[in-house]
Amino acid sequence: MHPDEFDIDVALVGRLVATQFPEWAGLPVTQVVSAGTDNAMYRLGEDMVVRLPRLPGGAGQVEKEQRWLPALAPRLPLAVPVPLAAGAPGQGYPLPWGVFRWLDGDNVYERPLSDGAADAATRLGRFVAALREVDAVGGPPSWRGGPLADDRHVRTAIHDLGADGMVDAGAATAVWEAALRVPRWGGDPVWLHGDLLPGNLLAQDGRLSAVIDFGGLGTGDPAADVLAAWAVFDARTRPLFREAADVDDATWARGRGWALYFGLTAEHYYRVSNPVLAAVGHRAVAEALADTDTQ
Repeated sequence: MHPDEFDIDVALVGRLVATQFPEWAGLPVTQVVSAGTDNAMYRLGEDMVVRLPRLPGGAGQVEKEQRWLPALAPRLPLAVPVPLAAGAPGQGYPLPWGVFRWLDGDNVYERPLSDGAADAATRLGRFVAALREVDAVGGPPSWRGGPLADDRHVRTAIHDLGADGMVDAGAATAVWEAALRVPRWGGDPVWLHGDLLPGNLLAQDGRLSAVIDFGGLGTGDPAADVLAAWAVFDARTRPLFREAADVDDATWARGRGWALYFGLTAEHYYRVSNPVLAAVGHRAVAEALADTDTQ
């Protein structure tokens, strides 16, 4: 998906585990097929997963998860990854990596919630609200924690996708410009997951059970996590998410802007290299443009 990705495979992961955690050396290693763009995952035995950044800039992601997730987990109403060990560079792999407890469940992109969508909207909204209430002093900035920006990339995506008939360029431009006019967040930074997309949500027996992939974890404007309202939910379930997330009108409107930003840039960049993420982006754009209740 990226020109500077590291070469990671089962053999490399096996060597890293064997040399740094010999107590797990005999456990089978199997690749976890995922549409994730920043990290590779390999199941270790039945109860663990190894997570390795794919890109040179990914060193901080695993370190953030190892440091902050144990403190956040007790305050959250859904399960999150549990760090078990921190790996170091080695065997030709240049970055820190991590071992986490395996969380059972199906991600809600591959197995969409149907009957459980309303319940999931409430559960995820409560998760966002609970995360926001944890003391964020000392937390690192999230990659989506600042104001809406990157205008050039958004307008390039609108132009190119519009030319290909994949988006209504006029409507997308109008919604994007409206989002840029919304007052910026003036409060203290709050904790954010930063990437609440369908592939990062797990469900068991049709009910939302866990949130994974905290590589974007950090602090900032709560609107970044509100993008889930359009990336995950629809007009029927979106109000339930909003009620549970308990955000003001400006934060909600900026969240719609984030959904449009994510959707346009994801579809534009990944439509060949990662069709799954491109499809998630396309849906987020469609929901954001169809939402006439948010101005």
